[in-house]
Amino acid sequence: MKAVFKNFAKDESGATAIEYGLIAAGISVAIVVVVGQVGSALTGTFTTVKDKL
Repeated sequence: MKAVFKNFAKDESGATAIEYGLIAAGISVAIVVVVGQVGSALTGTFTTVKDKL
């Protein structure tokens, strides 16, 4: 039974999956922020063009 607990404590595959999940979440947040900023900039640009037409 001790061997089972030792192997469980040494197993790092779950930690690796969590790390990949955190990296994916960070990238997703960055994409959402960038797309939001670009969307706001495009809205301003199109509003300026519309007003000048």
